[in-house]
Amino acid sequence: MNPLNSSEQITKELYIECRPETLFSFFTDPDKLVRWMGSHVLLEPKIGGKYRIDVNGSDIAMGEYVEIVPHEKIVMTWGWEKSQQVPPGSSTLEFRLIPKNNGTLLQLKHYDLPVQEVLSHEQGWNHYMTRLQALAEGQDPGIDPWSIKAMH
Repeated sequence: MNPLNSSEQITKELYIECRPETLFSFFTDPDKLVRWMGSHVLLEPKIGGKYRIDVNGSDIAMGEYVEIVPHEKIVMTWGWEKSQQVPPGSSTLEFRLIPKNNGTLLQLKHYDLPVQEVLSHEQGWNHYMTRLQALAEGQDPGIDPWSIKAMH
């Protein structure tokens, strides 16, 4: 089977009450990103720069920045360190920040995912976008329950 025919795309939209400039920093500043996703984060937010998001000590997302348009768009490759299905760099993640009213419409597209991985990634983005929204709107989402599950 041609893998191109079997890949799926996740698309999500979420309105966040903060300016695009503010929201943008939550994708490029490791101290801010770690508050909504992961327990340890390393970022090189430049074209070709790498990132590593350690979610819980065993699930580690890795890839690199492909395109960065300040306050508007971030495109990065995405994958998991030990995964056969979605190895680092095997899928593409795109965030668009669209000014709307007094806030930002965040559009997420995650494509080139194997069909069997779509549901888990969709649940993941639901979880993390809700945390990002709370944080960017000035609330404290608290410790990510997902970041501690592997330590038990």
